[in-house]
Amino acid sequence: MRDKARLRVQIMSDGKQINTTPAQWQEWLLTNIRRNCSDASMADAMQRAGISKSQAQAWILSARATPAQLEKELLTSPAVLPSAKEQYQYEESRLKTDNTLTLEDRSIHVSLRMRKPELAVLDEFLHADECEALIKLAQGKLAPSTTVDPGSGDTMSIPERTSEGAFFQLGETALISSIEQRIAELLQWPVENGEGLQVLHYREGGEYRPHFDYFPPEQTGSAKHLALGGQRIATLIMYLNEVQNGGATIFPRANLSLYPRRGTVIYFSYCNANGEVDPETLHGGAPVLAGEKWIATKWLRQRRYVSAV
Repeated sequence: MRDKARLRVQIMSDGKQINTTPAQWQEWLLTNIRRNCSDASMADAMQRAGISKSQAQAWILSARATPAQLEKELLTSPAVLPSAKEQYQYEESRLKTDNTLTLEDRSIHVSLRMRKPELAVLDEFLHADECEALIKLAQGKLAPSTTVDPGSGDTMSIPERTSEGAFFQLGETALISSIEQRIAELLQWPVENGEGLQVLHYREGGEYRPHFDYFPPEQTGSAKHLALGGQRIATLIMYLNEVQNGGATIFPRANLSLYPRRGTVIYFSYCNANGEVDPETLHGGAPVLAGEKWIATKWLRQRRYVSAV
């Protein structure tokens, strides 16, 4: 972490100092407060990262006491807002610039592109029968979804992620292998430089609060995951069904909501050649208000991925 990111921002209330919190922990606390995480769960995670119990409680109290002021400090502090020289450097996209991307077995239509963050919506990436087949493959092996503990790097279940999922090894079935080859052709990225496909199921009320797909470099728990193939560099979210109501993929910092359409893919990239990561790709899954939601997710890595299993 850069020295600037270690600067401390003083939060004041009624002229008195409440607490002094490292900027990286301020942003982490603010994100998790928005996710409605309990004080106990945040304190536990902070202690696993080496923060004392009393210090963790003090920082949480500060964040809870003045959330609006804390957010303002986060947005304007030099510890959080880099100078123009240090802003994330966007690079040439892995996607071709054509409106229609022609692959060996199909044509894919680009219905939306963004530059900052780099994001594209690609229609007709999957056929209906492929979507149905992926759902059937996953139904027999669904388990509660987990996330990465920022301190230890272990996986854990959290109330902010209410879905169930199934993981597949690279090339586990002919269908999965075909989809992986299609992704490799689309992005000109080797199949082996990617994690296995994950299929996720959200029931009514299911959601995933805003988060990053990359492993935050400043969190100690990221190290064990970075060792398996480097940083995640991009994500593809494939919609497998039509959702009756809700279930959008949201990008809060881009003020963007994308609603599920079967066979459509959202592609977004967040790590450049220098290993820098793009915080503008903060995203989440809005609650499913009616019906259910099925998606398949693919994460690309910098290098050959070695499964931890």
